[in-house]
Amino acid sequence: MTKVVVNDAVNVTVTLRHSNNHSDIEEYARNAVLALTRVFPGIISCHVIMDHQKNDFEKNKLAEITVHVPQNVLVAKEGGTNYEQAIDTCVEALSRQLKKYKEKLQ
Repeated sequence: MTKVVVNDAVNVTVTLRHSNNHSDIEEYARNAVLALTRVFPGIISCHVIMDHQKNDFEKNKLAEITVHVPQNVLVAKEGGTNYEQAIDTCVEALSRQLKKYKEKLQ
């Protein structure tokens, strides 16, 4: 008999604007956001929005991550030369915000 373990995972929504079929980038974004649960395990949901700007050639890949925690919403927006760099920068910023939020709760 197989035991099914239901994990209370974070609901992660990934939106990729002006582009299609980038499942590897979506998977990278999901894994990066799920790593935030190590900093603060009380995350309710996350929304990752990735976009690219045509007018900026240097940092034209944009990432915006919105994290919903109890009684608060944390947001980070960053640009980079590729999506992975922008996502990593957002995750670092949200990690700092979550640590600050965690300290406020104690």
